[in-house]
Amino acid sequence: MMEFRRIQEVLESLPDGLRPLTSGLDHIGMAVESLTDSLPLYRDLLGLELLYEETVESDGVRVAVLELGGGHLELLEPTGLDTPVGRFLAKRGPGIHHIALRVNDCAAALAAARDCGLQTLDQAPRRGAGGKQIAFLHPKATGGVLLELCQS
Repeated sequence: MMEFRRIQEVLESLPDGLRPLTSGLDHIGMAVESLTDSLPLYRDLLGLELLYEETVESDGVRVAVLELGGGHLELLEPTGLDTPVGRFLAKRGPGIHHIALRVNDCAAALAAARDCGLQTLDQAPRRGAGGKQIAFLHPKATGGVLLELCQS
């Protein structure tokens, strides 16, 4: 992990509107083999409201977004084996893929993470599910958790 002093320096250099970088949980991404097979558990048994489904071609994933008490649960079905979620499922099986944190400015949050020395998977924010601007921090930099920065 990085030195605390460096984090403080970067945070102090940010405008007030960007501190803290995150404003809460946006969603939890769950890798699943099939939306069709997974939705009955989350929607029907657990009673989570299905908000929408969409395909994000650039990530090779079909997404079902469910309401989860102020945040969302995203069920992620790969559109092929050679996609990020497809490779995740082949290596680890179904389960939590990532945790997404809500940010006011994805580009600024990504730059601040990089300034702190964190390894990122994205060089710039890109469009994700629901038209949100997203960027990922590498799990090696975040204690083994894939973190997504997410701006509505």
